[in-house]
Amino acid sequence: MPPSLCVFKGVPTRQRVSFLRAAAVLLAALTPALAASSGFTVPVEYYKLPNGLRVILSRDTTAPTVVTAVYYRIGDRIEPRDRTGFAHLFEHMMFQGSQNLGKMDFVKLVEDNGGVLNGSTRFDFTNYFELMPANKLETVLWAEADRMKGLDVTAANLKNQQGVVSNEVRVNVLNQPYGGFPWLWMPQYANQNWYNAHNFYGDLKDIEAAKLDEVQAFFKTYYAPNNAALAIIGDFDPTQAKAFVEKYFGSIPPAKVPPIPDLTEPKQTAERHGNRKDPLANRPALAFAYHMPERNTPEYYAMGLIDQMLLQGDDSLLYQELVKKRGYTSSISGGINSDLGDMFDYDGPMLWTASLIHDSNVTTDQILAAADSVVVGLRSKPVSQALIDRSITKIQAYLYDSMSQFGGFGRANLLACFALFDDDPARINSLEDQFRKVTPELIEHTAQTYLEPTNRTVLTIEPGAAKEGK
Repeated sequence: MPPSLCVFKGVPTRQRVSFLRAAAVLLAALTPALAASSGFTVPVEYYKLPNGLRVILSRDTTAPTVVTAVYYRIGDRIEPRDRTGFAHLFEHMMFQGSQNLGKMDFVKLVEDNGGVLNGSTRFDFTNYFELMPANKLETVLWAEADRMKGLDVTAANLKNQQGVVSNEVRVNVLNQPYGGFPWLWMPQYANQNWYNAHNFYGDLKDIEAAKLDEVQAFFKTYYAPNNAALAIIGDFDPTQAKAFVEKYFGSIPPAKVPPIPDLTEPKQTAERHGNRKDPLANRPALAFAYHMPERNTPEYYAMGLIDQMLLQGDDSLLYQELVKKRGYTSSISGGINSDLGDMFDYDGPMLWTASLIHDSNVTTDQILAAADSVVVGLRSKPVSQALIDRSITKIQAYLYDSMSQFGGFGRANLLACFALFDDDPARINSLEDQFRKVTPELIEHTAQTYLEPTNRTVLTIEPGAAKEGK
């Protein structure tokens, strides 16, 4: 499981899964009509406070609810070198108390007012978000501003959360079959720049070594309005929302935020291989990854469609070849920024990754040869326009579905990321046009350039548990 608070606070797991499945079914039924309609746009109002806080408003009166999301431009990539997992640890610390709210009082405040909340740590941001009844917007904005103003964290709270995070690493990775596969392990084999290649979930020794003064310095450095974006999505009055934002966030002073470190990844010139022994795994596993084109380039959008062609859905070419035709595995998964987001919510070097678990009588070479037979079809000649059109429809469905999830949090996620990374949340309305610009020739060029063996990393998991079936 990726580093995060790891629960939707206040929403039982079964209820949440049932809700999301029902929403996905509804969106799938509506997608053809939505795709066929012209002028489908997300309302976006964007401005900045004098202290640098980016504010995005997107009104939607479909339901009497509101999502608030605060994104800070600090994630796993740029945490201190000798404090791996520090960004994730700090996410937990943000629930330990602020000026007017004691330990875990933030959670209690949201739940007592009929809301649910969560937080997560990703490659390039840490976020905190709430889904509330519409009439509680002021309450949650006050609470988010209160903890942006300053934390009230004790050494005892830090020690407690170090234990919580260390236990989370043990439960989700160390004591879980395939625990870090491939989302945690693959970047460490495929990348060379430390910022992209370290164990961002955290080495236990680094987590346990964190000091209170480091937590306080981290907060003062990165948890400032000029390093954050606030997205408000849902049923609200824009004039009133702006007044609330000014009232509670306007007086928070900016900080001197250091520049983002150099995240440049050297060009890979030879295929890389990694192998890990997993004592809890019953069957072998395989993942292969390719470095992505630079974000927002024509090739980036082409790779988004290639992902749909190769990997997404039962009609995808790799699923058809490896599952349906050859029976090498029962499923194959992955994508761009796999398991930690999607192709839209990161800013820096990234991998396109495919992964599967397979029987021991199937070799890595067999699987890779079969996968290569599919990939070469994209590299050797232009694909049909029909395949491109189908892939565009699939990515439209994904966008519509993701923007509706959790009361509109998916929309907030895109808007906040585009504000933080591009200073342009309105980019959300140009995504479909960018994909429509992709031609068969661009697909071939992108596949030739990026889906080449020298740009690939292969990771295998060697099982160490009891024999299959036991």
